[in-house]
Amino acid sequence: MALHQHQHQHQRQRQHRQPGMRFAGWRNTSATAPGTAADELTTPLTVARVAAATRLLTAFTFLWAFGDKTFGWGYATPAGKGWIDGGSPTKGFLSHVSAGPLEATFHSWAGAAWADWTFMLGLLGIGIALASGVALRVAAAAGTTMMALMWAAEWPPARHLSDGSLSMSTNPLVDYHVLYAAVLVTLAAIGAGHTWGLGNLWQSLPLVRGKRWLV
Repeated sequence: MALHQHQHQHQRQRQHRQPGMRFAGWRNTSATAPGTAADELTTPLTVARVAAATRLLTAFTFLWAFGDKTFGWGYATPAGKGWIDGGSPTKGFLSHVSAGPLEATFHSWAGAAWADWTFMLGLLGIGIALASGVALRVAAAAGTTMMALMWAAEWPPARHLSDGSLSMSTNPLVDYHVLYAAVLVTLAAIGAGHTWGLGNLWQSLPLVRGKRWLV
């Protein structure tokens, strides 16, 4: 009897030492009262679907930019001025950089063939990876690098441009490039390619199995 009481007390002490924090969005909702709005919004399936929808919307953003710059759909790129028509996807943007310590560097890159190919393949590759749900960590790394360069090109910390006019920056640190990068990293971190994507199939491939950076 004494031995049984001692074991029972030891188990209670171990349970007391275990951390009690749990993520509400991933708890076992079967143990909670059904039918409440909070339960519906915090199920793992709902979270996975929201992440998948965010992934697909972000993929569309990158793929649309690639298509418009390639074929000149008449939005950001005028008709007849697309990459396929001989236009440069980087010349217009980089040649108009007018703030920041890399202004001269970006001007020298504007219209260069290597810059055009790197930028366009980046848009296409990131878009395809997000749409299919594969290689999200590679896409997050490439996308974050791209967003960092574009952030540096616009240089939000500047109050004035090189010609002295106001920069009209809405936030000196966090702009939409930072938000895009955060979304990409988040999608890769939570494995958003498994729902409505090919993430499970991708991870089962011999080339990918055991290589976490390719997930």
